[in-house]
Amino acid sequence: MAQEKWSIKLAKNYQKTLNKQYANSRESPLAEKDLKEFKGLDFYPIEQKYAVEATFIKAVNEQSFKMKTTGTRTPDYIKYGELHFTLDQTNYKLNVYQNIDLIKKAGFEDYLFLPFSDLTCGKESYIGGRYIDIRIPKDTTVVIDFNKAYNPYCAYNHKYSCPIVPLENDLDVAILAGVKKFHD
Repeated sequence: MAQEKWSIKLAKNYQKTLNKQYANSRESPLAEKDLKEFKGLDFYPIEQKYAVEATFIKAVNEQSFKMKTTGTRTPDYIKYGELHFTLDQTNYKLNVYQNIDLIKKAGFEDYLFLPFSDLTCGKESYIGGRYIDIRIPKDTTVVIDFNKAYNPYCAYNHKYSCPIVPLENDLDVAILAGVKKFHD
């Protein structure tokens, strides 16, 4: 059975929390000018079809690597596993990663990073792709809730250096869920 049961309420709470965070000057990635005018992020409508049950396959004998970013920093990541899922009767696979330094911090020991790009990128969503945070699955099934897909901080402010979505996580489908792009 899936690690977390999906619900519209959870997705709405996620959106509300994200908007509060972005409106808070101490937490927000927004540039000062944008923060003054911020009314809320633009989200796709929440849809259950974008909360997909995926089969998790843990990677074996992976080597850490330097993930490219939008800046000069290159954090160490390791491919933690693969997520295999079906959307609209088509099978897809996304790699999920673990940040070597982040897992040493309290509360992030089981944190996994799921970057992806799709056919909305550069049109309705941020050109550089979006991210989803998940936790290490307790079994072989996990829910990927694309309704919780968010933009990297560099989509809002050029002072941030954000991981670039690896090519193998480029989906040939429009994921009409999660946060849309910030500026037209």
